[in-house]
Amino acid sequence: MAENNLMLALWREAGRHVDATDSIPLLAGLLGVSLPVSGLRLDERSQELSDLVTLAEWSARTGLGQRAQSRGCSAAGMEAFERWAGRRELIARAPGEHWPTVLRDIDPGTDRDWALAGPLLTGDGVVGLAVLRSPRAVDAAEKALFQAALEPLAAVVGNDFRLREIRRLSARAEADRDSLLTRLGRDSLNETVVGADGGLRAVIGRVEQVARTSASVLLLGETGSGKEVIARAIHERSPRRDGPFIRVNCGAVPPDLIDSELFGHEKGSFTGALGVRRGWFERADGGTLFLDEIGELAPAVQVRLLRVLQDHVVQRIGGEREQTVDVRVVAATHRDLPELVQQGRFREDLWYRIAVFPIILPPLRERPEDLPALARHFIQRAAKRAGLHEPPLDEVALERLAAYPWPGNVRELGAVIERAVILGQGTRLDVEAALGPAAAPVARRAPPAAPAGVAAATAGRGGAAPVIVPLEQAIAAHIENAVALCGGRIDGPHGAARLLGLNTSTLRSKMRKLGLARTV
Repeated sequence: MAENNLMLALWREAGRHVDATDSIPLLAGLLGVSLPVSGLRLDERSQELSDLVTLAEWSARTGLGQRAQSRGCSAAGMEAFERWAGRRELIARAPGEHWPTVLRDIDPGTDRDWALAGPLLTGDGVVGLAVLRSPRAVDAAEKALFQAALEPLAAVVGNDFRLREIRRLSARAEADRDSLLTRLGRDSLNETVVGADGGLRAVIGRVEQVARTSASVLLLGETGSGKEVIARAIHERSPRRDGPFIRVNCGAVPPDLIDSELFGHEKGSFTGALGVRRGWFERADGGTLFLDEIGELAPAVQVRLLRVLQDHVVQRIGGEREQTVDVRVVAATHRDLPELVQQGRFREDLWYRIAVFPIILPPLRERPEDLPALARHFIQRAAKRAGLHEPPLDEVALERLAAYPWPGNVRELGAVIERAVILGQGTRLDVEAALGPAAAPVARRAPPAAPAGVAAATAGRGGAAPVIVPLEQAIAAHIENAVALCGGRIDGPHGAARLLGLNTSTLRSKMRKLGLARTV
C-alpha cells in the first residue's frame, strides 16, 4: 500500500508539467518517505550534444544545484551508457568508490554518500539518468522501489523537455509575428488593408467572396503591388485563420532544394540530409500556403506540385509513406502565366488548378486615391522604426509623390517614404531628396498626347458614342504611349515592360507582331 501511495504521488507530480528544477525537491521528499535520500539528480540525454545534461540536482546539504550542466561524456561513453540503459539495470556505488566503467565517464567523482543510478526510458527510448544519493546502503526492497520510481521520473524529464520546446517555439512564433508585422508596417494581424475602401475596393470584394471557401487563389500583379498582404487577408478571413500561414518565395530557393523544401525529406535520403525535415505542405497543414513567384518553378517540380493539389497527399524524399495534408494554396506571380503556358514553360493543367479564383491587383499608378493613406501609413511605420517623430505630409510632398509613376509600386513607395523620413530627421518629409535625381525626369515629364488610335477610341464625336477601333490597333497605340512615356526604354526598372506589367521578352514579341519593331 505504501508503494502504491508513493507511485501515485510521483505520477501526480510528473503530471504537473513544470520545470524539473521546481519538481526535484518535492520528488526527493516523496522518495524520502520510503527510501534513505540525501540527494537526487536527474540528467537528460541531449541529442544535440551527444551527452548527458543535468536538468536538476538537489542535496540535503546544499539544496538545489546548477541546471543545464553538461556531464562531459565521450562518444564511446555515451554508446556504453545507452547499451546499459537498454538493459534497464541499476548500479550501486559505495562511499569513496568509483562508479563502474559504464558510468565513470558520466560521473567520475567520489563522495561520502552511497549512490544508486538507474536509466530513464520512455516510449521514445532512453531519455536520461537518475542518481539517488543515500546516507546508507540501499537494500533489495528499496532498490525495487527505486526501480519502479524510474518510470515517473522519466516522465518528469520528458515533460521538462516538452515544456522547454513549447517555450522555444512560442518565442520563435512571437519573434516571427513581430518580424512580419514590422515588414508589413502593422501593429496587429487584423488591421484593415490600406486602400480597402479605395483603389483596392474591388480586390477586397473578391477576397471576401473566396476567403470562406477552400478554393485555390491566384494573385496576379506587378512586383511590389501587395500580393502578400492580400494573401494574408484571405487567410485571416477564412475558417483557417487559427492555422499556420506560411509564405514561400519559389524563385528564391535553389532548384536542387525545392523538392526538399516543398515536400520534406527523410534522414539519409541524400547527401546532407542529417535529419528528418517536414516540408512546407506538412508545416502548413490546416492553414494556408502562400506560394509567391510560382512562375519560377521548374517543370519537374510543377508535376509533383500538381499531384499534391489534386490528391492532397505528400511523400517526403526518401520516404515510403504518403501523408494526407489539408492545405489551402494561394499562389502569386508577376509573370504572364498564360504566355508561359503557350511557350510550354508552365503546365496548363497546373494553371487550371491554381487559377480557380484569380484576383488581379492594380498597380499603384492606377489607384492614385490610395496614395495619401499609403504615404501616411509608411510615414508612421518609418518613424517608428527609426525612432523619430512623424513628419507631416504636406501638399508639396504629396504632389511630388503623385507625379511619380511608381514602377516599383507600393514596395517602392514604402522605401522612398522611409528614406524621406530619415533624410528629414523627423521634422519634415524630404521627398525630393528621397526620390533622387534619377527619378526627377520621369516625374516631371508630362504624358505625351495620346496616339490617334487611342484618341479615336476614347473621344466621342460631339457627345456621340465613342468610335471603336480594332483591338490590335488600340493595343498598339497603348504600347506606343507607354514606350513614349518611358522615353523609349523597354526594359529596366523604368521601362515600358515594367509599366505595362509584362515580361520584357513578351513585350518585344508583341511589338514585333504589331509592327512596332522600329521602336524596340
